Amino acid sequence: MASSKVASALAKLEGPSTPQSDRPSGYNELLQQITSGSDPSQASSNLAAFIDSVLGESLGIVAARPLLGSAVEAISSLKNTEAKIAVGTHALRTLESRVVSFEEQDAMIREIMADAYQGQDDFIDAAKMLQGIQLESSQRKISDDSKVKTWIRICRLYIEEDDTTSAESYLNRAKNLLYKVQDPELNITFHLSQARILDSRRRFLDASSAYHSISFSPQVAEEERMRALSAAITCGVLAPAGPSRSRTLAKLYKDERAPQVVEFGILEKMFLDRLLSAEEVAKFANNLMPHQLAKTADGSTVLSKAVVEHNLLSASRLYNNIGVKELGVLLDLDAEKAEEYAARMLEQGRLTGRIDQIDGVIFFDGGDGSGEKTDAGKMGKVVGQELRKWDAKVQGIAEEVERVASMLQAQYPDFATANMVH
Repeated sequence: MASSKVASALAKLEGPSTPQSDRPSGYNELLQQITSGSDPSQASSNLAAFIDSVLGESLGIVAARPLLGSAVEAISSLKNTEAKIAVGTHALRTLESRVVSFEEQDAMIREIMADAYQGQDDFIDAAKMLQGIQLESSQRKISDDSKVKTWIRICRLYIEEDDTTSAESYLNRAKNLLYKVQDPELNITFHLSQARILDSRRRFLDASSAYHSISFSPQVAEEERMRALSAAITCGVLAPAGPSRSRTLAKLYKDERAPQVVEFGILEKMFLDRLLSAEEVAKFANNLMPHQLAKTADGSTVLSKAVVEHNLLSASRLYNNIGVKELGVLLDLDAEKAEEYAARMLEQGRLTGRIDQIDGVIFFDGGDGSGEKTDAGKMGKVVGQELRKWDAKVQGIAEEVERVASMLQAQYPDFATANMVH
């Protein structure tokens, strides 16, 4: 409840004894007294009473707008966040039925409250406040930059709460107007938000590419560029093993800045197809975000799945064939699980080879695979590949024999003639 002094002053301004022409100046003087002289504990209730009076029937819309604008500035100057939210909530409730006439003031109050909620880490309420702003209005002109800025801010607030569905819907709105935006910082913020959504949705290859592009932007500070490069490497490591990831890792490994980031060690091992130890994986996991450590449908984490697939691909470089049980020991899995991983990668075309389930042996053909789904190596195809390999080896031996015979003929012609078999 407002103080008695403020209540009586408002009653006098609303009364018939005060002429209409004197009321705006009277309200301005009272607002100055409320903001400068009133007890901080009474400031919120006094401001709420002031707003009720301004939006009452004693003033017309034309006179009320600048006074309400001044009240909004007073709300913004409140140091107590709870008081700011309380007065703002009251003002929005009072404006609800007349928001068409006070759209600009309504938007200002919502932005102030969004800042207050965000300061309390209440990102959902902050986003909801901004969602209520009328951006498609016939009452006031709103620039494309302002629209995109608001949508991207809403998007980033939802990202903080890991609500990627809501975040993406506002990002898509911003995307439709992005070509009209001149602010380079806003463009960078858009692309960073896009990268974070891809990262949260575990589309790690796309996220890695987006982060890597941001790391080259001259508008971004050097420290932030290195952080973006670090995020690009992290997403590249977490991506499913296969030819697409190999290309991504190659691009990151060849970046001359890569050795400066912490993640370079695991990037180098993955790029060079070296096996990763449990200690290296655990050290890398310490720097991951919660969504990057979340469990997948089969109970494994994104990281453990990526490491198993990488080590399986590395094993295919080291061995021509390996027993299923031995592969399980190498991958720190049971034999059945190791065979399941191998079968899936073969079927998806991320690994080339075949599985002999009778003898419990996996045969590798080398290479990353085509990246296209296969029938896990049909026998006709496998036999054809084996025959081609055999032919190549026989051809190699025959060429070596021919080379030795030519050398003998050149250096020892008599011996070659005497021992030549026709």
